[in-house]
Amino acid sequence: MRFILYFLLVFPYIIIGQNNYPQDYFSNPLDIPLILSGTFAELRSNHFHSGLDIKTQQRTGLKVKACANGFVSRIKVSHYGYGKALYITHPNGYTTVYAHLQKFAPKIEAYIKKQQYKKESYEIELFPSAETLLVKKDSLIAYSGNSGGSGGPHLHFEIRDNAERPINPMLFGIDIADSKDPYVKSIYAYPLDENAFVNNSNEKQKLRLIPIQNGDYVVENIDAIGNIGFGIETNDRQNLAANSNGVYNIRTFVNGNKNFELDFKRFSFSETKHINQLIDYEHYVTKRQRIQKLYKKNNPLSIYKSILNDGVVFIEDSTYSVYKIRVSDYKNNETWVTLNIKGKQKSSALTPKQKKTTPYFIKSNQTINLKENKVLVDFYKDTFYEDFYLDFEVNGDTLKLHKNTKAAKKNFNISYDISNYNNADKNKLFIARIVGYNKQPTYTYTKRKGDLLTASTKKLGTFALATDSVKPIIKPINFKNGQWLSKYRYLKVKIDDKLSGVSNYRATVNGKWILMEYDYKTKTLTHDFNDGIVTDTKNNLKVIVTDNVGNNSTFETLFYRK
Repeated sequence: MRFILYFLLVFPYIIIGQNNYPQDYFSNPLDIPLILSGTFAELRSNHFHSGLDIKTQQRTGLKVKACANGFVSRIKVSHYGYGKALYITHPNGYTTVYAHLQKFAPKIEAYIKKQQYKKESYEIELFPSAETLLVKKDSLIAYSGNSGGSGGPHLHFEIRDNAERPINPMLFGIDIADSKDPYVKSIYAYPLDENAFVNNSNEKQKLRLIPIQNGDYVVENIDAIGNIGFGIETNDRQNLAANSNGVYNIRTFVNGNKNFELDFKRFSFSETKHINQLIDYEHYVTKRQRIQKLYKKNNPLSIYKSILNDGVVFIEDSTYSVYKIRVSDYKNNETWVTLNIKGKQKSSALTPKQKKTTPYFIKSNQTINLKENKVLVDFYKDTFYEDFYLDFEVNGDTLKLHKNTKAAKKNFNISYDISNYNNADKNKLFIARIVGYNKQPTYTYTKRKGDLLTASTKKLGTFALATDSVKPIIKPINFKNGQWLSKYRYLKVKIDDKLSGVSNYRATVNGKWILMEYDYKTKTLTHDFNDGIVTDTKNNLKVIVTDNVGNNSTFETLFYRK
């Protein structure tokens, strides 16, 4: 009976603690040791990383294999983002994703090129039926590359569940050598209201972090009172790489009791935008350092677990508290930070810092429309996470719309009435965000309806009307007019636009559309003669490039092939 009672009490916790994901079902996607340049759910700009970035020995063209039996359920080719990406759905309900590819395996490549030529578009997204492209475990499906938004050759690999939620692939037995503990760069304390103080300050405080011999850290003792939040800047490294990667789990404890947890096992794409509320967004924008807030405020992220009082630590006068942070990676290598807090009332002479006020108070739960001269700004309900006073000023065609220090949940609209411009100039106008010390105008996607220009963005800052009257540039790279190209595999053309950027392009040979792959990083269009489209001896190449305000350039030349 005792054993049965013990079993009934303990077994549920054993089950909860077990890994319920299938082990040894998925094999490695590459035939090389797996070394990571990016880990699952690590913090990226405006999103969590949704997979593993596997190094490919600083080269492209490595064979990529199917991790299990299944069928190709989706193929997407785009200039940006994942570049060339392949999705395989498996009988167990999971989908594996392989991205930034150089090219697909021959059968898949032929399938996708047929559709690209049919639609006359390099960018394409297809959803083949379950019978169209079957694959076997460990069969060749693609070659690794550097396409799309990739910053260097690697394979981006994901495992998603049947709700399209990415899950850490290491939970499925994808093994990465790692015996290194995470490391901590900095710790911050946040007084969370006007009655909270840390070391007699009502402002955010960077705390002195002291490494100790065993690899853990202590923080110099602090005095505090009221509702206090903490933040951490932390990363992890694996054995065979020097990259600073994301961690797997962060937990905090107050006087031995758990009060907060961040668990990076799984998330959904719909929530990844809330990363900017998880981090200290203003600090990131100004310092380029990502501090993860160890307390929850107006954030629906599902990675929050076991939270007591939203992770906020309430410190009373004349008390002593011990605050601990445990940071761990997937292999359960861990690092601890210990902070001793003395509850001490602030000096009577101290007062909270007065917040700057303006005539424009943004209430996050309301729609707000601002208008001055010919500029209109529309903030819709729930655009921001919190209420704040906004800087709003219009001077001519320049809009100063606060600093980019407030995280937004969704886009807001900026509109300009351009009725005072002549018709010729109206067609060349766009709304630009002014960035950098040189106040460089950067194109913001702009729509025109009559005399109204509208841009949609999540970033506050300075905006202005800008004019682009310069046509795109088109130059041949590996050939010249009248050249014989019989021994050439590829035809390459450079395209560029200095201000509003390239919007679209079209290339034909003897009036027939040809597929040209666009790499925006190298500003190169490439045609593969092995497509078999160019069959004549004398060939007239015509390339038309259009920028984002409609300026276009045409390049024509002759080449010959046997």
